[in-house]
Amino acid sequence: MISGKKILVIDDDVFVREIVTETMHREGAQVFTAENGPEGLRQFYATQPDLVLLDVMMPHVTGWEIGRQIRLLSHVPIIMLTSLSKDEDIVRGLDYGAVDYITKPFSPKVLAARIRAALRQSSQEPAAKEEKAATFHDSYLTIDLTSHMVTVNKTPLKLTKTEYRVLAYLVQNAGLVLSFQQILENVWGWEYQDSIQYVHVYVSRLRQKIEPDPQNPHYLLTEYGTGYRFKKMA
Repeated sequence: MISGKKILVIDDDVFVREIVTETMHREGAQVFTAENGPEGLRQFYATQPDLVLLDVMMPHVTGWEIGRQIRLLSHVPIIMLTSLSKDEDIVRGLDYGAVDYITKPFSPKVLAARIRAALRQSSQEPAAKEEKAATFHDSYLTIDLTSHMVTVNKTPLKLTKTEYRVLAYLVQNAGLVLSFQQILENVWGWEYQDSIQYVHVYVSRLRQKIEPDPQNPHYLLTEYGTGYRFKKMA
């Protein structure tokens, strides 16, 4: 999965760049590196990588801003690689468009596994995860997984691939309580079994987009301590 791919590493720590380069070369990837944000953007334009590993705390321009600028141009998967480990930092990274968030110090084997998972997810169209089509419709919300169309008040809704996958999995199992681990494994992959915060972030984002009142959800319901379920159609 990694062999033959182009990986861009943007990090001001030369040791991190060397470790990642060595790890990715063993996996058969082509690696490009940059020691700051502006250089990273230039490398991004020039090389068109398949995945970006992005540090957050860099001089001049932070990884947050570089990630935002990359996301405006491309859907290439971005993995944040940083020493910031608080929940709010992880949420911020995901909100800025990262598909994963790995804290330093990190295991090269775990990094390679996460990169494989991100590349696998990126290469899959939403339909690839769907085992069955499903439709939900009421006077406010329409979800048609056959046509991949979601509308709110008859207005088409724009969702990211990951947002769509989370919603599709919940709708396909409407009325059933899906555990955090089930959602993680079916949307992200087994490598993410400990990343429950990802589920919370994406359900929150979906609520902002599809719920009439996100603070009092009508469709995406919480089963506290267990997981989430999508309202079953009457």
